[in-house]
Amino acid sequence: MIKNITEKIKYIGVDDTDIDLFESQYVVPDGVSYNSYLILDEKVTVMDTVDLRKADEWLANLEQALDGRTPDYLVVQHLEPDHAGTIAKAVEKYPAMVVVASERAVKMLPQFFYDTNFEGRTMGVKEGDTLSLGGRTLHFAMAPMVHWPEVMVTYDSTDKVLFSADGFGKFGALSCDGEWACEARRYYFNICGKYGAPVQALLKKAAALDIQIICPLHGPILTENLGYYIGLYDTWSKYGVEKEGVLVAYASIHGNTAEVARKFADILREKGAKEVVVMDLSRDDMAEAVEAAFTYGKMAIAAASYDADVFPPMHDFLHHLAIKNFCNRRVAVIENGSWAPSAGKAMRNILSSCKGLDVIEDTVTITSRMKPQDIPALESLADQLLAE
Repeated sequence: MIKNITEKIKYIGVDDTDIDLFESQYVVPDGVSYNSYLILDEKVTVMDTVDLRKADEWLANLEQALDGRTPDYLVVQHLEPDHAGTIAKAVEKYPAMVVVASERAVKMLPQFFYDTNFEGRTMGVKEGDTLSLGGRTLHFAMAPMVHWPEVMVTYDSTDKVLFSADGFGKFGALSCDGEWACEARRYYFNICGKYGAPVQALLKKAAALDIQIICPLHGPILTENLGYYIGLYDTWSKYGVEKEGVLVAYASIHGNTAEVARKFADILREKGAKEVVVMDLSRDDMAEAVEAAFTYGKMAIAAASYDADVFPPMHDFLHHLAIKNFCNRRVAVIENGSWAPSAGKAMRNILSSCKGLDVIEDTVTITSRMKPQDIPALESLADQLLAE
């Protein structure tokens, strides 16, 4: 796909609608785009490559967009293979092209392309460095841990374009229409969620720039209402509450814990919860469950005991939250066990590594199946969860 972004900047990226799992873990029913751009100034510059899966299609796009010209520079903002997988092929095809990347990225190149000779063909840049293309200047800003340590972003001060690397990206091929925030949120919290502080540092740098267009490495080019997208990123990276509501996440073996979770959700609604989302951790997409946990300010977790621990789907979910820096939420705990309930203690142990959580002290314990006498305890737990 080739299209004009500005008079001198073209989109030359590709859609991947054949991929089943992004990073071998995230379901992408609408595929994903690998974005790449071409700047046609006095010096011709390629902005990032694509996954090796789509190398031939991308190289064809590049050759067509060049229209007989030869690239002088390849700017590499991020070395993850979905963006950098085709570097070796590009370097081989255009031997005069210089690879421009952060100093950290230049040192890492041989790790991925050990059989490619980059000697005399790289330019390492650091914070504040610039590159003149003739009629315009590229400005480089380092963005370490958004979400790898070698990442940088690039600002074109002429067309006021921010090439934002993985920032502001989303799941979904460009050929698939879809609302931005949902898949951008799922992408952010599962890919970058751990790195709120580095994202905040990058947003502060971006605030000093006059940005009219954002060109990410995944998802659509953003040209309107940029304050909306930047505002969401600010909330997400501060681990703020985007929506008032409650996630009720459960892990049930035979359906009894599921019944408790659904009853608890009904109690929350009856008590005035603005929005209640119920998710089955054995069947619903784990990445969507993680996204929901970060979206709302309150969460209830209900799980069966298992091998003197907790049913594995819940363990997996809470582990995902812990490594993504889950914080600043209130959590209610419900456990189920037939002879020696252990789920509550196991869930609390995992959550203990998360900072800034308000985990309600009371645990509601169900023995095998929910009974009428369990309802008052659930009512009380709901009151505590919903309390201001």
